Parts: sequence; C-alpha cells; structure tokens
Amino acid sequence: MTLSDFLSETFVRNALIAATLVAITAGLIGPVVIMRDLAFAVHGSAELAFTGAAAGLLAANNPLLGALLGSVVVATAVGFLGNHVRERNSAIGVILAFGLGVGVYLLSLYKGFATAATNILFGQIFGVSPGQITLLMAIAVGVLIAMVLLYRPLLFASVDPELAQARGVRTRLVGLLFVYVLALTVTEAAQVVGTLLVLSLAITPAAAASRLSARTPVVIAVSIAFALVAADGGLLLSLIHSDVKASVFISAISFAFYVLARVSARWILPPLTIRDETVPVADARDGAALASITTSEREDGLG
Repeated sequence: MTLSDFLSETFVRNALIAATLVAITAGLIGPVVIMRDLAFAVHGSAELAFTGAAAGLLAANNPLLGALLGSVVVATAVGFLGNHVRERNSAIGVILAFGLGVGVYLLSLYKGFATAATNILFGQIFGVSPGQITLLMAIAVGVLIAMVLLYRPLLFASVDPELAQARGVRTRLVGLLFVYVLALTVTEAAQVVGTLLVLSLAITPAAAASRLSARTPVVIAVSIAFALVAADGGLLLSLIHSDVKASVFISAISFAFYVLARVSARWILPPLTIRDETVPVADARDGAALASITTSEREDGLG
C-alpha cells in the first residue's frame, strides 16, 4: 500500500488526530516543565500512569481511563509531598518505586493478550479508538484552558517564587494545578509513544526550542512545532516502514531536533542578548534563556 492508501483508512486518520492533540499539549507544557525543573516528575508520572493503566486494563479493560486516574493520584501525591526540588524528587522516587511494583503485580493478574500489556509501555497509536479520541480531545481542551488561565501567575511563580508569594500569588496552589495539567498531558502522550518514551514529546521538543529563543512565547510556539513534526512525521514514517513502531521514529525525530538546536545555538545563531528590561533566569543545563520574562509579565502574573 502507498502512503495515500494508508491515509484513506479510518484508523490512520484517528492516529493522526491523536498524535496532533498530544503534540500540541506536550509542546505547550514542555517549556514550563523545564523552567520549573519537573523533568523527573514527567518521568515519574509516565511510569506510574503505567500502574494506573494496568489497573484499568484489569478492572474494566480500559487502560486509558486507568492511566488518567493513576496520573491524577500521583500528581496529588507529588504536589503535597514535595515542595522544594530535592524534596519533590525524593518523593517521586519513593512513589515511583512502590507504584512500579504494584503495576507489575497487576499485570501478572491480567489474563488477556500480552500485546495489550506491552502497548501500555511502548504505545500503540494505530489502535486508538473513536472513544479514546474523544477522551484525548477532552484532555487537550482541558489542558489548553488551564494553561491560558494559569500562564501569567505560573510564569511569575516559576521565575521568582519568593517574590510571587510575597506579592500575593498562591504559589503552592499554582504549582499543584500545573502538576495536574502535567499528569493529564503525560497520560495523553503515553497513548502515542508509551510510558517509557513519553519524555520524547513532553521534554525534548521544549529543550530544543529553549536553545533557539529568549522569549517564552516563542519557545512555546517552537516547542509545539517541533512536537507536531515529531509526532505526525514519526507516524507517517512508521506507515512507510511498517516493521518499526511509530514511537521509535517520534523519539528519533525529537532527539534530532535537540541535537540540531544545540549545534545551531553554539555555532550558527548569534549569542542571545538579554535586554535590560527583561529578568533572566538561568538554567545552564538546558537553555538559560527559556525563563526570561519581561517586567510587565511579572506584574501581570499577580492576578
């Protein structure tokens, strides 16, 4: 079959819709994840979404709903147990170890086909049903609305949490709400690339984009674009090379963007100039310019 023949199939169109929804939401939250140093939280939520998916598969043969509920539970635990970065990462590590053990036990009780279990780990985008498309769309809309409402206070709290708290921003509540948004996005992304490779959409495009611009809105836009190309491009490539899963191509494209962005930032693009009216927040490891916001944005973040 040719690529045009594949595109005429309903399951392929459903897969492209799902991949697009996931890419938009993952690309949207990725820059904030990097800014707030939540990469390990993404990993933990993804791995523990596996536990929820295994429970959902065992109880109702619905891994997506189980993963969603599991991610929400994990987000609540992370939000309340971990306030500072070191404390939060320790809490995630403890929960992760216990949750994975529970997930393995639940899978041992499942008597269905083994592919249903492995799809939780590695993803099976071509198996997305119309009902799952509806749920994914609802998750995407919810994430977009939440990010619009949280954007300015979240940005302020991420850049200068002490000042934000002093100026009336409820930083702990804002952080908890964002962790819920993160959990929803991770559940979405796991349907495309699986829980093991969810970082390839939730982190890598944003890490690449942060190398190319000093403005947060631009970084978010570039991150979404990279995620879209990776998700939809990887999906189309897997149709041409049917012996390779889509998640492999998606992770490879995302990594290629990151490598090219690092090379471009080092050798091609001129050094980024931080203007006097901006407030830089450095993250020397993954793009210091990502967290630079203007003074007006900080003032607007109070509401």
